[in-house]
Amino acid sequence: MSATDATAGLFSSAVSASDKRRALRTGLASGELQRWPGAFSPLAAKLIADVGFEGVYVSGAVLSADLGLPDIGLTTLSEVADRGGQIARATDLPTLIDADTGFGEPMSAARTVAALEDAGLSGCHLEDQVNPKRCGHLDGKDVVPTADMLKRLAAAVSARRDENFVICARTDARAIEGLDAAIDRARAYADAGADLIFTEALRDLSEFEAFRAAVDVPLLANMTEFGKSELLTARQLSDVGYNAVIYPVTTLRIAMGAVEAGLRELATAGTQLGLLDGMQHRSRLYELLRYADYNDFDSELFTFRLPGETTTETIS
Repeated sequence: MSATDATAGLFSSAVSASDKRRALRTGLASGELQRWPGAFSPLAAKLIADVGFEGVYVSGAVLSADLGLPDIGLTTLSEVADRGGQIARATDLPTLIDADTGFGEPMSAARTVAALEDAGLSGCHLEDQVNPKRCGHLDGKDVVPTADMLKRLAAAVSARRDENFVICARTDARAIEGLDAAIDRARAYADAGADLIFTEALRDLSEFEAFRAAVDVPLLANMTEFGKSELLTARQLSDVGYNAVIYPVTTLRIAMGAVEAGLRELATAGTQLGLLDGMQHRSRLYELLRYADYNDFDSELFTFRLPGETTTETIS
């Protein structure tokens, strides 16, 4: 292995942002369902890639929650772009990010696309909710008139510099105006230049099928837990012709469920001994972080030893 091969991807992704965007487009056109679990951190993104998924998703709800905030439009473009960039750089997979309503008026949506391109993201979705937006599976949300969303999309498309940066249009109209209205909006959004359509809060498989039959552009399904949509399998979504599926909050919910249970046991038992079997082992963490490759990069600077090696002790 050459020195270049050994250090590829140590400090940023080994794949350029433009190549990731091409990969995203290729995946959407491949006829194979693209599975994009949500990453709540760069480390989670590394694990998503290691397990073998096709892409990474960054959820606005997860980003808000990680900041200790509800998903009601409180996060800023700089917060989203910064965190999205950190996650995108951690993996060679393409990353799609939730850009809410574009953080303001159409000009703000244009700036959002420019900022996300600069951060190395492969695409984003913009939604047709009013400002401030709400989580798509909450009641009490509202959508802007179709004409306003078309202006939002037109501004975003005009600001795109890399033609392969994917602009996804999300409509929340299903829960407010009904399925037919959501389909009409999706068609209009596609005509305005959206590369991918995301319809929030479809109820069951029959609604996903109806949407696929009516809209002739790539479609994204949202399989979030505890929401308004029936949880469908990847096979079901593939069979009805969907191009991509996101699992936006799954990893955060798994992690936080385990953290809460573990903290309660630690508080009660006074030790973490009973939790060890459920923990990611130190050696697996080191493997994901490529400790050995950093050591090989500069053995004079990185002088630690990994578990199983015979000289000196590991770092704590």
